[in-house]
Amino acid sequence: MITGKHCKPKRFAGYFSEGPQPRYGKTVRRVNGKITMSLPSRNRLGKTCRSACPLALLLLALSSLSCHRARPLAPYTAYVVDYQSGTLTAVNLAQLRATSALAVAPHPVRVLERPGARQLYVVSEEGKISVTAFPNLKILTTIDVGRSAKDLVFSGDGRFAYLLDPVDRQLIFLDCDGITGGAPEARIPRVTTHMRLEGTPSDLALAPDGKTLVVAAASPDTLTFIDAATHAVLGSTGVGQSPGPMVILPDSSKVFVADTGEEKISAATVPGHKLLSHIEIGVRPTALLLKPDGGEIFILGGSSSTLVIVDAFHDNVEQTFPLGLKPVAGVFRRDMSVLYIANAGDGTVQALDVPNRQLLASTQIGMEPLALTLTPDERILVVVDRAASSLAILHADPTSLSKDRSLLITTVPVGASPVDVTVPDYLNRGH
Repeated sequence: MITGKHCKPKRFAGYFSEGPQPRYGKTVRRVNGKITMSLPSRNRLGKTCRSACPLALLLLALSSLSCHRARPLAPYTAYVVDYQSGTLTAVNLAQLRATSALAVAPHPVRVLERPGARQLYVVSEEGKISVTAFPNLKILTTIDVGRSAKDLVFSGDGRFAYLLDPVDRQLIFLDCDGITGGAPEARIPRVTTHMRLEGTPSDLALAPDGKTLVVAAASPDTLTFIDAATHAVLGSTGVGQSPGPMVILPDSSKVFVADTGEEKISAATVPGHKLLSHIEIGVRPTALLLKPDGGEIFILGGSSSTLVIVDAFHDNVEQTFPLGLKPVAGVFRRDMSVLYIANAGDGTVQALDVPNRQLLASTQIGMEPLALTLTPDERILVVVDRAASSLAILHADPTSLSKDRSLLITTVPVGASPVDVTVPDYLNRGH
């Protein structure tokens, strides 16, 4: 009830004249010389609310659900190679199931996407490469490269490829366009050169500028620098015991090699082919992970379950960090915010906050994870588990990372002994 002691009806005839006010649903009366205003009756309001409120509540609920519903997963496909069964399996990451499988050369150990073409190169340790078209899996050819094969790397444009034959101590050069015309995905590669190496090669790296190949070899323990275009040996330098995995800085100025036979890594110049330093790290290195900006190297010590972080510009150890049992592989987010690490000894995947050096999450995914990669949109992390014969699919969005919640979405059977996985970005390239 609204009362106005000094209100004058004549001044507000349009609003406060006595009687019903149909436009506003009010009633104005003079009571003992005062102007009074009444709102519509409770029954009338109740009737309106009873008809409108349920609909409003339903719309509000639907709106709330739509706001909180997660975006559907993009239909990327993970391609997994199985060592024991000799197969390449496609797993649809939106449907969370294996959709097809293809027999490849025996004992495959790596699968890589050729840049610029819808082709997968499956490397067999028996010295063969199965060249496969995707997304509709089909063998294009199988080429013999020697008695063994490992560490395939592509040039940036995908025109050339290079790999090692450790048994015959050779570096092999491939022309990926071959002699066949037509679309890139239909072209058959051919071997152009077998180059004899000194020592037993263990690892191969290509400088980001595409000009220099670096071969790590034992007996003697050396790094050999080779011109990728002319195939000429540019120089070599001695390093530590049993040199293995390598990383090269983004500006192609420096190479770091894991001296797997002792507790150190070695650094050398790429243009000058000279040893710069031996860096004592306190653990035997088994894998080197270069941060995308090239500023730091994250070194996995498999036997010590340790991560060692080295400043790549000053060649000194910054920090040592405990990990799960037997870390074997890792992958960074592009913005360098998170590093995901697979621990083969305890079946876990850990997520490390890189800037703050803190553990964000640790998830049990199986028994023996060996390799992992992110989808191109970085929403999903896929991990091959050899002992569990499966592909684990996990949430990777940093906002979902928590020590109190599992990141695991599901696992998909992919063969008897899966060892490697790749997720091509063909969705965003118009393929």
